[in-house]
Amino acid sequence: MTRVGSIVDRIAGLIGEGLLKPGERLLSVRAGAVEHGVSKNTMAEAYDRLVALGHVEAKQGAGYYVARVRHAAVGQQSAHVAEAVDFVSLLREQLVQSYAVRIGDGRPPPSWMERFEVGGNPRFTAASRGLTPDHGYGSPWGFLPLRERLALTLGERSITASPDQILLTQGANHALDLVARQMLEPGDTVLVDSPGYYPLFGKLRLSRINIVGVQRRHDGPDLDDLAAKAAAHKPKLFFTQSLAHNPTGGSITPAVAHRLLRIAEQHGLYVVEDDPFADVLPAASPRLAALDQLERVIYVGTFSKTLSASLRVGYVAAKRPLIDRLCDVKMLTVVSTSDYVERIVYAFIASGQYLRHLRRLKTLIGEHTEKATLALTRIGVRLPPAASGGYYLWGELPDRIDEAELVRQAAEQGIFLAPGTLFLPTRTATAPAMRINIAYADDPRFIAFLGDRLHAQGAR
Repeated sequence: MTRVGSIVDRIAGLIGEGLLKPGERLLSVRAGAVEHGVSKNTMAEAYDRLVALGHVEAKQGAGYYVARVRHAAVGQQSAHVAEAVDFVSLLREQLVQSYAVRIGDGRPPPSWMERFEVGGNPRFTAASRGLTPDHGYGSPWGFLPLRERLALTLGERSITASPDQILLTQGANHALDLVARQMLEPGDTVLVDSPGYYPLFGKLRLSRINIVGVQRRHDGPDLDDLAAKAAAHKPKLFFTQSLAHNPTGGSITPAVAHRLLRIAEQHGLYVVEDDPFADVLPAASPRLAALDQLERVIYVGTFSKTLSASLRVGYVAAKRPLIDRLCDVKMLTVVSTSDYVERIVYAFIASGQYLRHLRRLKTLIGEHTEKATLALTRIGVRLPPAASGGYYLWGELPDRIDEAELVRQAAEQGIFLAPGTLFLPTRTATAPAMRINIAYADDPRFIAFLGDRLHAQGAR
C-alpha cells in the first residue's frame, strides 16, 4: 500500500470508530505531514482522497474537517431497492453467463445473430451514404430516417403512426421506464401479466409502484380477472405482451383483444403493449395498438431480441401530446439516445441485411420450436397448446416438483433454469413451472437431467 493509501485508511478508520467526531478539525497539512512522517504534498493528496470519499470536508482558508453528513455504506440498500433487485436476480445470471447449459436464458445463442457487415458491405455503404453523424447529441426524438422507416413498418402492422408519434429509446426497457416516469407516481397501482416480464416488476418496485398480477392464459390475459382487478384497484396502466408472450410463449386472440380494449375503456385504463418479437411475427397478428390506433394503447418495440441486444435501440409510439411528454422525460433523464447507433440500425434495414437476417431467424425459431416441443413432451413436460413464434415455451411440471430444489440440482450440473415463480409478481407459485428457451431445450444434458427428475417423482 502507498503512503497516501495508508494515511487515508488510518484517518478513515478513526472516523469510522468515532474517535474523530463529525465537524472536528483535522491537523493542518503541515502538522499532518509531521505527524505521519511524509511530505506536505503527500499529506495534501491524502486529504484530497478523503474529501473525494466523503469522509472529510475542505473549508477554504480554514482547513479540513470530519464530514458532518455521513454517507450510507456502499453495501446498504433501501428496502424498495432491495426488493427491486431481487426481482431481477435472473437477469444478473443472464448477463454474467456462468452456466454451460442455458435453458433459462432470455436471449438466443450468439450463433443465431448475424455478423452484420458495416464498412465492407457495398449495400451498407450505399445505404449509409450521407448519414455520417456530426458527433453532437442528435435530436432527442432519435434519428429521423429510422423513425420514418418505423412509421412504415407500423403501417404494415395496421398501426397508423406518423414519425412524430415515434420516440426512439435505448431498448424496450427504456421505453417502459419513460412511460412509468411520465404516467405514474409512487403509490399508484398498475396491472401486469402474471406470469409476466419480471424486469418490469423490478423497475416498477424501484419506483414504488404497486403491482397487481392479472392471470395470463395461453390466449391472452384472463379477462374476468382483468375486469375484476381493474374495478377493485383502479389502476392507471396495464402492462402486457400480446404476442409471443414472455414467459409463456402464447399470443392473444382477436376475440380476447377486442374485449380487453372494452374493459380498458370502461375503467379508464391505458394499456402498454410491449411487442419485442414483432419483426419475426406476421404483420397481421392481432395487436391491441392496431385495433385501438394508439388512442388508449401505448406501443413499445425493440431491435434487441431480433437484431442485437448490445445495440440498445427501441421505440415507443403513442398519441400526441403524450409522446411529446415522453420526449421531455427522455431529455431530462438521458438527454438523447445514440444517434450513431440509430444510423447503423437504419443502414442495416436500408441495405437489406436485416431482412435477410429475419428470414433466417424465423427458420431457426420454427425448427427449434419443433425440436423443443418433441423433446419436452417425450419426458412428460406439459406445454401450452401452441407456440407463437418467439423464443419461449412455458413448461408445466408435476405438482410434487419442488421448483427451488430443481433449480439447485440443475445448477450443480451447470444447467441454468428460470423457475416459474420468478415471473409472478407475488412470487407465490400455484403450480411448478419454468420458462424454457427453445434454442437450448433439446440439449441432451438438460433432457437427461429433467427426465430423470420427472421419472423419479412419478415413481414415488
